This record gives sequence, C-alpha cells and structure tokens, in this order.
Amino acid sequence: MKSVRHLMIALALVCSAWLPAQADEMLIARSAQNFEDAMSTLQAAIKEQGYKVTKVQRVDVGLEAKGYKTDRYRVLFYGKPGEVEALAAKYPDLVPYLPLSIAIFAEEGNTILTTARPNLLKQFYADPALKPIFERWEKDLEKIFDTVRETK
Repeated sequence: MKSVRHLMIALALVCSAWLPAQADEMLIARSAQNFEDAMSTLQAAIKEQGYKVTKVQRVDVGLEAKGYKTDRYRVLFYGKPGEVEALAAKYPDLVPYLPLSIAIFAEEGNTILTTARPNLLKQFYADPALKPIFERWEKDLEKIFDTVRETK
C-alpha cells in the first residue's frame, strides 16, 4: 500500500511540472546572473535560511549522453541539519521527498531555478504536525528564490 502512495505522490509532483494549469504548484525563478554566480547565490541563500547543501548532482552529463543538447543543469539537495533524519525516522513514507531539492539550469544567458512547492505535500500527509514544517519550507524557499532572483 505504501508503494502505491509513493507512486501517487511522485506522479502528482511530476505532473505538476508539466501541466500549465497547475503551474502555481511550482516555484520558479529566473536570474540574470550567469550559471556560476546564480549557483553561488543559491548556495549562500540556502545557508542563510539555516539549511545545508548535502549534494549537487549534475544532470547535463546524463542528458548529453542520451543525445540531448543542454547547457549546465544541476539538482541541488539540501536540508536542515538533523531535521531530515528526524523526519525520516518519524515519517518513513516521507523519505522519497527528503532532502529537499532545487533544479538549476542555464537558459540563453539566464539561470532558472525550479522546484515543487512543499505545501503540495500537505494534501498527501494529513498529520497536523507536518503542516507547519511544510509551510516553513515553502516560506524559506520563497526567500531563497527571491534572493537569487533579485541579486544582480
């Protein structure tokens, strides 16, 4: 039963990225900074909100290996020290969504950031103890995206 739940949540998150009517379920920011500067600003903004970058995964290499022409493309994973582990221990079915992630990619001289809104998870997790966590994540993400968007 849990695997079906994970599949449905993953499907909802993936679909939200492709359906224009659900674009409000995504956080998207465009920065005039080049990729390297935007990546540095993003990492600093994440740290400023009390999170730690846990991994930066290159996506462009895999895309190019499949024949796609792409510029720089990374997925940055991050979380608050101790929070990810505590949530994973208490809510093991939340593990597929931890740590949090942001996709960052270069596009014609700009840099784009995108991620699913954490509040989207509230519809799948009814435990009231998670609601303020998802809301805090969203508020922090909005500040992070604003910092990257506004930095010249």
